Amino acid sequence: MNMLDFAGRGVMDVFLMSAGAYFRAGSIMKIIADGNIPRVEDVFGGLGAVRTLPGRDICRDVLLDADVLLVRSVTPVGEELLSGSRVRFVGTATIGTDHVDTDYLEDEGIRFASAPGSNANSVAEYITAALLTLAQGRRKPLKGSSIGVIGAGNVGDRVVRKAAALGMEVVKNDPPLARCSGDQSFRPLEEALECDYVTLHVPLEEGGPDPTYRMVDEGFLEMMGRDAQLLNSSRGAVVEESALKRALKEGLIGGAVLDVWENEPAIDPRTLGLADIATPHIAGYSLDGKYNGVKMLYHALCDYSGAEPHVNVDAFKPAPEIRRIVIDDPSDLHGCVRRAVEKVYDIREDDSRLRRMLTLPAPQRAEYFDALRKNYPARREFFNAAVEPGDGADRDRWREAARVLGGLGFAVDA
Repeated sequence: MNMLDFAGRGVMDVFLMSAGAYFRAGSIMKIIADGNIPRVEDVFGGLGAVRTLPGRDICRDVLLDADVLLVRSVTPVGEELLSGSRVRFVGTATIGTDHVDTDYLEDEGIRFASAPGSNANSVAEYITAALLTLAQGRRKPLKGSSIGVIGAGNVGDRVVRKAAALGMEVVKNDPPLARCSGDQSFRPLEEALECDYVTLHVPLEEGGPDPTYRMVDEGFLEMMGRDAQLLNSSRGAVVEESALKRALKEGLIGGAVLDVWENEPAIDPRTLGLADIATPHIAGYSLDGKYNGVKMLYHALCDYSGAEPHVNVDAFKPAPEIRRIVIDDPSDLHGCVRRAVEKVYDIREDDSRLRRMLTLPAPQRAEYFDALRKNYPARREFFNAAVEPGDGADRDRWREAARVLGGLGFAVDA
């Protein structure tokens, strides 16, 4: 008997022992979930009764009789939300956890699960697409240019590898990792800021030995070169937006790619107008990354509840639209790599959709920002597409293109 059949009987013979709480035979676990978690009812319906809501509409009142809360990044989770509820398990289908008061959950004996690394590849592919688009606009190849990667964890490490595949010189900066690993390949921040591109992949930390809250301030930006591009796909508050606006207006840096913003969803239209590439916090929104997060939460909740994980989450993923890409002319290496990436993910479309916000009346803009995220089109990762040479492609040039595309994550057919 699978879990879906089991749930159909209306019986949940599961004991939840954490913090002394348990569900008796005959009770049904009540799960409140962000409706933007894909197939959440199909995946978790075998574990209990699932009710979905927009993430920003999840409030204390709807949680009073809930047992499980599943969120994404837009729902702040802490005492204000959970006080008085019977929630004993909280999961976020994201790699970031700064929206969750984990200290409060620990004090209350509430089990917490996140999805570290689930969308790391999605973000790295977003950065790849942004770099290729910027390079085209600047008419400067990525090969031989430099990139400073600030934060080399799950996301940053993947960015490092993809940048290296593109032939870029990589400078890594990550003080916490440098201290705990003793790895001499990590360099001081000043060296990273001398690069042609500087990309941020840090958690949001307001205190401690390595605070990142508004770390990109006036002094940070002044250390960057006048032609350097800043890319932020971490958290909006890592950048002091007023300082960035000044730097862009006065030409202190060459430009910016922004996926995250202060005061989301009510982002500053002036900052949007100054960015070279602007997107609505979707860098990690590949469909594959979302399903990775769902799978991790499902297994975590099964482990917590003592249920056997019978649902194959990957089986719910639709077939990718792009499965095969033919490279007819690999002589222009940058061009053929960029075109292959654009077939799978064209970042310019996300940029164009967000800029339409500027045509709307001010009161409608925040709602539009959220709608772009809620209704985000299915974006697949590079591994779903196989690249192969056209009949007349030069074999030596193809091998070089195949090396780069394989390094970016594409499947490569000989």
